[in-house]
Amino acid sequence: MLVPPRGIHRWDADSFATINQQSQEMKLTLVRHTSVDCKPNVCYGQTDVDVAHSFPQEAEKVRLQLEGTAFDAVFSSPLQRCSKLAAYCGYPQAINDKRLMELNFGDWEGIPWNEINDPNLDRWYLDWINTPTTNGESFAEQVERVKNFLGGLKATTHDQVLAFTHAGVIRATAVALGLIDIDLSFSDYSVEYGDIKSFDLP
Repeated sequence: MLVPPRGIHRWDADSFATINQQSQEMKLTLVRHTSVDCKPNVCYGQTDVDVAHSFPQEAEKVRLQLEGTAFDAVFSSPLQRCSKLAAYCGYPQAINDKRLMELNFGDWEGIPWNEINDPNLDRWYLDWINTPTTNGESFAEQVERVKNFLGGLKATTHDQVLAFTHAGVIRATAVALGLIDIDLSFSDYSVEYGDIKSFDLP
């Protein structure tokens, strides 16, 4: 409840409405894509893998959870595993934004993890937060681009925003908002296929 500042006795209704609107937090709803048509243990981040055969069943569960909420703006990672889910849920015109893409694994994209022959892989395992993948990015860099996306949202007047994205982006959002320590963002913050996470943007 918003209380008039002390010392103001005549409260203008229009002023109250304006301040109340400014005090409201934006609600950001992030949806992870459904399971993918990809062989197990393959490194894929920005590789444009397709959705699995179970897509209709998985996508329907997501659609039902989103049903009934009116969103002011809808965004999507341009990768098809996200844009297809956005379209299924009724948002074929979702705004594609590359900042919502998964971590860029660079030269390792599309290669089984146990077949990556790169000395940088050991360095990355030791410090995946700050060490970029070869010709790709680090998780810290992903967090920064997600912060850039969030900053753009805060400059708008939207109340309800929906985005179809990836697990890394959802974890990066939690880190950017101070909800979890970056070093615990994978071990202690679960994001499953088709998960929906909501955040308040101050």
